[in-house]
Amino acid sequence: MSTHKNKILATALAFILGGLGIHRFYLRGGVDRLGLLHVCSLPAAGLVYGLGHAPNRFWVLLPIFISCIAGFVEALAIGVTPDEKWDARFNPASGRQSRSNWLLAVLLVLTMLVGATAVIATISRLFDLLYTGGAYG
Repeated sequence: MSTHKNKILATALAFILGGLGIHRFYLRGGVDRLGLLHVCSLPAAGLVYGLGHAPNRFWVLLPIFISCIAGFVEALAIGVTPDEKWDARFNPASGRQSRSNWLLAVLLVLTMLVGATAVIATISRLFDLLYTGGAYG
């Protein structure tokens, strides 16, 4: 019997630690390429900081923001997957069936709230820096 992958836990990991790809490592193991790409957002931010001449904090944190936004999208994709498809993909030999409950619905609402706010804020700041040179903050 293989281990049972919990859909609510995977959604929570994607919501809370999606920027680091922890949910991908939980689901697919330590050699997941997209999970490693999430982790690479941290050194990418360090490179932007190190190579830039007094860069704006937004540019330094942009790789991490993009990784977090991708984590929110993945949390939504994981959460809305039907339980039968989830079990067929991640739990084919576990012998247990997944059952979503109200906690998953709360996580999805929080993900939409925080994720949409993050996307709007990132786009707003990006356009402010690109078109006004940061005149609004």
